[in-house]
Amino acid sequence: MPFAGYPSPFLRAAPRSNSKVQQLLWGDFVEVRAGRDGEWVEARARRENGWLRESEIQDEQLLEINFVDVGQGDGCFLVTPDDRFLLIDAGEQDNMARFLRWRFNLRNHPERQIHFDAAILSHPDADHYKGLEPLLDSGQFTFRTIYHNGIVPRAQDPGLGARVRDGRRSYLTELVRDRAAMETLLSDPANVGRTWFPNLMRKALLSGRVPDIRMLSADDAFLPRFDAGDLAFRVLSPVPEPDAAGLPRLRSFGDDGRTKNGHSIVLLLTYRDVRILLGGDLNAKAEDYLIERWAGEDPSDLTGEALDAVITRARDVFGADIAKACHHGSADFTETFLRAVDAIATVVSSGDDESYCHPRPDALGAIGRYGRGRRPLLFSTELARSTKDVIQDPDSIRAHVSELLSLHRAAADDDAKNVIAARVLEALAVLDRSVAVYGTIVVRTDGRRVLMAQKLERPRGATREEFDVHLLEPGEDRRLVYVMG
Repeated sequence: MPFAGYPSPFLRAAPRSNSKVQQLLWGDFVEVRAGRDGEWVEARARRENGWLRESEIQDEQLLEINFVDVGQGDGCFLVTPDDRFLLIDAGEQDNMARFLRWRFNLRNHPERQIHFDAAILSHPDADHYKGLEPLLDSGQFTFRTIYHNGIVPRAQDPGLGARVRDGRRSYLTELVRDRAAMETLLSDPANVGRTWFPNLMRKALLSGRVPDIRMLSADDAFLPRFDAGDLAFRVLSPVPEPDAAGLPRLRSFGDDGRTKNGHSIVLLLTYRDVRILLGGDLNAKAEDYLIERWAGEDPSDLTGEALDAVITRARDVFGADIAKACHHGSADFTETFLRAVDAIATVVSSGDDESYCHPRPDALGAIGRYGRGRRPLLFSTELARSTKDVIQDPDSIRAHVSELLSLHRAAADDDAKNVIAARVLEALAVLDRSVAVYGTIVVRTDGRRVLMAQKLERPRGATREEFDVHLLEPGEDRRLVYVMG
């Protein structure tokens, strides 16, 4: 199966032509056609026809990560080099569903079934999990396993289940560790009520398209089925602390919100030489706790050489080339954790119409200050588009579709109906493209080099570039450095 070569070739209108049809990104699928002219081959990619040089095509499939613009929330769609699909969070609205409809062309192919190896819900906040609901409702998606952090909100007090005190600390003890425990919890209507997360888990189980739901934690060490070979997902959080009987429990970080955020599932994705940290909604208390657990010492009261030594040890665990910023660029972070991560590129997932002012000015400044290299990269799904994540004027599209449907009902023959139906699909596609095309931060890597890109909202003049492309390549010490254009 052929793919576009490094870093970003153009489909041309004809062999040796300067007329550019479509810019491709490294790793895009390329359908090679029959036409040949010297070093040029006829091809189709990104739903366009054209010509590429043979040297602009490769056989190796890449690791692909799409930080989707889900508005205020997190949503990440991954494709592995062996063509397995994973979802890490799904936002709150239907943005992820719209992205996947566009990606798999599901409006034109409603018969397609898309199978995910896993959906990983970092923690039970609606802006991370609720966007899974339209995927379950569509009937076109299946998930081998849904993983969560073990904390399931209840409709009755206590909202996160029982807590016990042990010395100076309080712990959550009613963790939902597997499908059987989830079914037991959901069997009591008083637990479910109108609370979104347990209702979504019930819908998943009843759908017949989700065989298993279970807790994922550092006790697992790795995401199941991704623990060997070139590609692995190491689980760094939550870190349970066993009670006297050896049963897992999670310490409280204060109120319910801080506790469920602080125990977000944190994954370190490694592909060959490239490391990517996916950090959920960690907060300052959780970051200090994780450094203590993994590096052996609480950093919160340390300074100078003692702090530097802890950061060095923590960097062996948390150090990454690319990081997804914790909690949408919240101010609730530590400089110590940023120094331990030491990322050359950071992606912030945030949205419009929210009262938090994410990403916070101090978070942006600190990410830049403690990033690696002379010019650490900072990407933002919100800044990668200028339209609101729900599109600028949805009412006008609704009115247009309503008018087309009226014309469709009144049409006298099948040909006219088909023309109008095509116009309806075209109008609906605008809704999908508002998040599928603009705002998504794309990462492609072969485990040695990295491409990061975002779609331009207007092509660049004479060059006809449609993507803002940034490249990371190995330096003298094999660590990635930013290759400035």
